[in-house]
Amino acid sequence: MKLELRFFASLREALETSQESIDVPSSIKTISDLRSFLVQRGGIWAQALAEGKALRCALNQHMVDFNTVLQEGAEVAFFPPVTGG
Repeated sequence: MKLELRFFASLREALETSQESIDVPSSIKTISDLRSFLVQRGGIWAQALAEGKALRCALNQHMVDFNTVLQEGAEVAFFPPVTGG
């Protein structure tokens, strides 16, 4: 399945990229699966997207939870929780 990934704020800085086109195996069904798949890259990917990290996600520009099922050609965005001040 082909996906468009977007990374924002501190994630973009840590990963040194704001976007990526990726083909994932058919075993990747949810955003949680995708997150685990990206963590397996190791290094900064494992640190930035680690399971204990507070992250938010969006599918096709709509806020969703990590159990959301992926769709072919979808845009998946990851970003840290927003705080104000």
